[in-house]
Amino acid sequence: MMFITNQLPTANLELKPAVNQAFNDFQRLSVEDQSGLLWGMYQNLGCSLVPTPAGAARLFLTQGLLHRIKQMPATEQLAAMQDLLQGTDSPISRQYGLFTLKTKLAFWTQLFDWMSTGEVSPVAIASSLSSSATTLLRTIALLDLNEQIALFNEIIDQMGVAPLAA
Repeated sequence: MMFITNQLPTANLELKPAVNQAFNDFQRLSVEDQSGLLWGMYQNLGCSLVPTPAGAARLFLTQGLLHRIKQMPATEQLAAMQDLLQGTDSPISRQYGLFTLKTKLAFWTQLFDWMSTGEVSPVAIASSLSSSATTLLRTIALLDLNEQIALFNEIIDQMGVAPLAA
């Protein structure tokens, strides 16, 4: 199941100050906290977003990368997700960097679905977050729904490596 909205803010659009501050605070967290916080955000937002079909072309673009991650041992799965968060120059990060925001949403939705079913190793759970990450998660919960969605979109859009960037 795919959850997205019609409004897809990206780095090209001006973010509200509260969203921008939360994004900057997110960037300062450890990669373990970032992955756990992203998971927590997804769990909180999943019920609030309108389900829409991902589209065959979008799913096709993500399937090769998703299945490559799914076939990795658990430690390599987590390392690949951390590489995406950190912008590490790796084949997975470069392929992800080619995706549009909607395709990145399709990618993370499927990955989170697999985490929920145990098909992919789940990221750190909210109970293991640092105090900084826990505070940020509480701050994010106080943002309105559109701001939370904008923040989630900004985070996933900034991941990976843009291989075609000059």
